[in-house]
Amino acid sequence: MVRENILRVKSFAFAIRAIKLSKFLKKEHKEYDLASQVIRSGTSIGALIRESEFAASKKDFTNKLTVGLKEANETQYWLELLHATDFLTKGMFTSLNADCEELIRILVASVKTSKQLSTKQ
Repeated sequence: MVRENILRVKSFAFAIRAIKLSKFLKKEHKEYDLASQVIRSGTSIGALIRESEFAASKKDFTNKLTVGLKEANETQYWLELLHATDFLTKGMFTSLNADCEELIRILVASVKTSKQLSTKQ
Protein backbone atom coordinates (compact mmCIF):
# COMPACT_ATOMS: atom_id res chain seq x y z
CA MET A 1 0.00 0.00 0.00
CA VAL A 2 1.40 3.39 -1.02
CA ARG A 3 1.58 5.94 1.77
CA GLU A 4 -0.14 9.25 1.06
CA ASN A 5 2.24 12.21 0.75
CA ILE A 6 0.63 14.59 3.23
CA LEU A 7 2.74 17.55 2.10
CA ARG A 8 1.65 17.00 -1.49
CA VAL A 9 -2.03 16.77 -0.53
CA LYS A 10 -2.03 19.74 1.83
CA SER A 11 -0.06 22.01 -0.50
CA PHE A 12 -2.44 21.20 -3.37
CA ALA A 13 -5.46 21.97 -1.18
CA PHE A 14 -3.81 25.22 -0.10
CA ALA A 15 -3.14 26.18 -3.73
CA ILE A 16 -6.85 25.76 -4.44
CA ARG A 17 -7.63 28.05 -1.51
CA ALA A 18 -5.11 30.61 -2.81
CA ILE A 19 -6.78 30.59 -6.22
CA LYS A 20 -10.23 31.01 -4.66
CA LEU A 21 -8.92 33.84 -2.48
CA SER A 22 -7.49 35.54 -5.55
CA LYS A 23 -10.86 35.27 -7.31
CA PHE A 24 -12.58 36.70 -4.23
CA LEU A 25 -10.17 39.65 -4.01
CA LYS A 26 -10.66 40.49 -7.67
CA LYS A 27 -14.44 40.08 -7.68
CA GLU A 28 -15.38 41.56 -4.31
CA HIS A 29 -12.66 44.16 -3.80
CA LYS A 30 -11.28 44.80 -7.29
CA GLU A 31 -7.85 44.17 -5.77
CA TYR A 32 -5.62 42.74 -8.49
CA ASP A 33 -2.08 43.39 -7.25
CA LEU A 34 -2.38 41.60 -3.92
CA ALA A 35 -4.49 38.88 -5.54
CA SER A 36 -1.63 38.21 -7.97
CA GLN A 37 0.90 38.02 -5.14
CA VAL A 38 -1.22 35.53 -3.20
CA ILE A 39 -1.84 33.31 -6.19
CA ARG A 40 1.83 33.32 -7.19
CA SER A 41 3.30 32.50 -3.80
CA GLY A 42 0.40 30.33 -2.63
CA THR A 43 0.53 28.03 -5.65
CA SER A 44 4.34 27.97 -5.80
CA ILE A 45 4.49 26.00 -2.56
CA GLY A 46 2.87 22.92 -4.08
CA ALA A 47 4.70 23.32 -7.38
CA LEU A 48 8.05 23.26 -5.58
CA ILE A 49 7.01 20.24 -3.53
CA ARG A 50 6.12 18.44 -6.76
CA GLU A 51 9.47 19.47 -8.28
CA SER A 52 11.26 18.05 -5.23
CA GLU A 53 9.80 14.61 -5.96
CA PHE A 54 12.04 14.37 -9.03
CA ALA A 55 15.01 16.31 -7.73
CA ALA A 56 18.35 15.65 -9.43
CA SER A 57 20.13 15.14 -6.09
CA LYS A 58 19.57 15.18 -2.35
CA LYS A 59 20.88 18.75 -2.28
CA ASP A 60 18.41 19.73 -5.02
CA PHE A 61 15.62 18.05 -3.04
CA THR A 62 16.46 20.04 0.08
CA ASN A 63 16.76 23.23 -1.95
CA LYS A 64 13.30 22.79 -3.53
CA LEU A 65 11.73 22.28 -0.11
CA THR A 66 13.61 25.29 1.27
CA VAL A 67 12.33 27.52 -1.53
CA GLY A 68 8.83 26.12 -0.91
CA LEU A 69 9.22 27.12 2.74
CA LYS A 70 10.19 30.64 1.68
CA GLU A 71 7.11 30.83 -0.55
CA ALA A 72 4.90 29.68 2.33
CA ASN A 73 6.41 32.36 4.55
CA GLU A 74 5.80 34.98 1.85
CA THR A 75 2.21 33.81 1.47
CA GLN A 76 1.71 34.20 5.19
CA TYR A 77 2.96 37.79 4.89
CA TRP A 78 0.36 38.54 2.19
CA LEU A 79 -2.39 36.98 4.30
CA GLU A 80 -1.40 39.09 7.30
CA LEU A 81 -1.32 42.21 5.13
CA LEU A 82 -4.73 41.45 3.62
CA HIS A 83 -6.17 40.96 7.09
CA ALA A 84 -4.56 44.13 8.48
CA THR A 85 -6.03 46.16 5.60
CA ASP A 86 -9.53 44.67 5.99
CA PHE A 87 -9.58 42.66 2.78
CA LEU A 88 -9.98 39.47 4.86
CA THR A 89 -12.34 38.98 7.77
CA LYS A 90 -10.91 37.55 10.96
CA GLY A 91 -12.52 34.18 10.20
CA MET A 92 -11.14 34.02 6.67
CA PHE A 93 -7.69 35.02 7.86
CA THR A 94 -7.67 32.57 10.77
CA SER A 95 -8.58 29.64 8.54
CA LEU A 96 -6.15 30.47 5.72
CA ASN A 97 -3.35 31.34 8.12
CA ALA A 98 -3.80 28.06 10.02
CA ASP A 99 -3.39 26.08 6.79
CA CYS A 100 -0.35 28.14 5.82
CA GLU A 101 1.16 27.71 9.31
CA GLU A 102 0.69 23.96 9.04
CA LEU A 103 2.53 23.89 5.71
CA ILE A 104 5.34 25.95 7.22
CA ARG A 105 5.67 23.55 10.17
CA ILE A 106 5.74 20.49 7.91
CA LEU A 107 8.25 22.10 5.55
CA VAL A 108 10.53 23.18 8.42
CA ALA A 109 10.55 19.60 9.72
CA SER A 110 11.09 18.17 6.22
CA VAL A 111 14.00 20.50 5.45
CA LYS A 112 15.57 19.76 8.83
CA THR A 113 15.24 15.99 8.32
CA SER A 114 16.57 16.22 4.77
CA LYS A 115 19.63 18.17 5.93
CA GLN A 116 20.27 15.72 8.76
CA LEU A 117 20.08 12.75 6.40
CA SER A 118 22.42 14.46 3.94
CA THR A 119 25.09 15.06 6.59
CA LYS A 120 25.01 11.41 7.70
CA GLN A 121 26.16 10.20 4.30
